[in-house]
Amino acid sequence: MSRLSDMLRTQRFDDYRFYHQSTVNQTLHLFSAVIFLFCYGMLFRDPALAGIIGWVAMLTRQAGHFFFEPNGYDAVNDVSNDYKEAVKVGYNQARKIVLLVVWGSAPIALYAFPTFFGLFDPPATRMDFIRHVGALWLAIGVSGGLARMLQLFATRDVTTGLVWVFKVLTDPFHNIALYWTSPLKLMRGELIDAAIAEADWGNEDSVEAAHLT
Repeated sequence: MSRLSDMLRTQRFDDYRFYHQSTVNQTLHLFSAVIFLFCYGMLFRDPALAGIIGWVAMLTRQAGHFFFEPNGYDAVNDVSNDYKEAVKVGYNQARKIVLLVVWGSAPIALYAFPTFFGLFDPPATRMDFIRHVGALWLAIGVSGGLARMLQLFATRDVTTGLVWVFKVLTDPFHNIALYWTSPLKLMRGELIDAAIAEADWGNEDSVEAAHLT
């Protein structure tokens, strides 16, 4: 259990210091985390609506990464962006682009094939179509996580894959605890989180464990 806890802390710390330096990105993650928690609750009541809400939260998060996060040389951590992209365990930008293309293609596929090869009943109303899109988006999100987990099983090890999945599922809770002050920093004009340079989460291996993000 101690090893699992250390791996989780390392993944979270490296995720913070490598990929969440922008306070705009942190603030968007805070907002999306709140939306995700609502989405978790809706999973048990209305999975199709949860799929739509979940992707609204996901797009909010990814906008922060693509448009506000520094993409050049990382002077804080003394590594290149190419290095960070190559070693990231989760979805780096290249993988995210593929996932977002699949996400964006779902409504087009449902418009061309309203029953999606027999998976759905023919939509009688526009709301039926929207709910079918939500159900398909939920399936894409779950499948994307499972696919990456299985890939990590094959390319890294089972423990790394399981820890990553647990981290992703609990990120909304952790993001709220970590970024609740980010809007205040942003309003003060602090576009880059100055605390990252001196952050220390008590893991001696974190400096040499970039591959665990």
